[in-house]
Amino acid sequence: MKSPERDVRDGPAGDQGRAAGDSGGPVGRAAGERGRLAGLDGIRGVAALFVMVHHCWLMAFPGYPADTGPGWLGWLLYGHIAVVVFIVLSGFSLAVSPARSGWRLGGMGRFAQRRAWRILPPYWAALAFSLVIAWTLVPQPGEGPPTAKSVAVYGLLLQDLFGAPSPNGAFWSIAIEAQLYLVFPLLLLVLRRAGAAVMLGAVTVIVVAIGLLAPAVPAVGMLMRLTPQFAVLFAVGVVAAGVIAAGDRLRRLPWHWLALLAAVPVLAVIVVRGSVWTVGNYFWIDIALGPAVGLLLAAVATGRPASLVRLLDLRPFRSLGSFSYTLYLIHAPIVVAIYQLVVAPNVPGGLPAFLTALVLAVPVALLAARTFASLFELPFQRHRSWPALREAARARLSRMRAAVRPAP
Repeated sequence: MKSPERDVRDGPAGDQGRAAGDSGGPVGRAAGERGRLAGLDGIRGVAALFVMVHHCWLMAFPGYPADTGPGWLGWLLYGHIAVVVFIVLSGFSLAVSPARSGWRLGGMGRFAQRRAWRILPPYWAALAFSLVIAWTLVPQPGEGPPTAKSVAVYGLLLQDLFGAPSPNGAFWSIAIEAQLYLVFPLLLLVLRRAGAAVMLGAVTVIVVAIGLLAPAVPAVGMLMRLTPQFAVLFAVGVVAAGVIAAGDRLRRLPWHWLALLAAVPVLAVIVVRGSVWTVGNYFWIDIALGPAVGLLLAAVATGRPASLVRLLDLRPFRSLGSFSYTLYLIHAPIVVAIYQLVVAPNVPGGLPAFLTALVLAVPVALLAARTFASLFELPFQRHRSWPALREAARARLSRMRAAVRPAP
């Protein structure tokens, strides 16, 4: 039996807190700083936290995709929606710098190097961490202990192409994220030469065709493993980033109200049709939600609604967003281990178990992720090459030695 997260693709897309959303330049912390947009880190942080709470919900209320928990907690079943946010935000953040420079990437080699430098060190460190947890404490739900094939497949980011026991239920989206990076230069080329509508329309037509043909054509159906609807979401984010370089008339549009208008019909369908139908139709739900998320990002990028932007830019949300990629990468093994080894043997299932998991697993995962990020994520954000990283490490080591050296 496979874990529900892996089957329905409902883990957070890696940073996709920040892995999914770093433009190569620092996007997100404070308004007024060059290259930074207030509120984006807050969105990353909230989305990553929501996914972690969603996984606590999955552990406490079995039966997914059926909603077996209290009605007032039913919204926690839809952790997959956070992945939609991550993927749109990824395209948006990557496109911010090109949008400011005529939709030019600035060099394929440089782009590839920066992407690899950004996502791979924390990912590989998290993979090692997840393997240790799965081998020594408890494997992921529905998975056996990872094998040598798991190490190879997940180490090479091929987990959406080849099956292997998963060491971490959240890792599926990292492979998809890497594949979207490969098509990003092509999306920019089409956008620059033919316009945003043509680029987004072409991607949407191709993906919708896949979705329509998949049930009847096995060869096309195999493409569904790649979660092709995320290409549409990614393209929506790229197009939405155009608001950065738009004129005042376009920037003054009520993007937040348009986002609400786009989201309400989709959310109404989810409520009316229920969780089982929604999960079974995430392909179409994701595509339908993409425009609402893109419009919301355009709103935040233009500073509206001001109250929401101020809230998202508060220090706790900015801080959470700064290590949201790491939180995404390592929270699943922590949540599973605490729940299965501590909560399940000692607390009745259902709501008591869920609340206990929140009290125990969430703080531990947050603390672990912040510490882990300080070692394997944040240094690679601050220093963009091995020489710079080594020099910073030497300088820090020298300061530490000086601090402990006895005074003469």
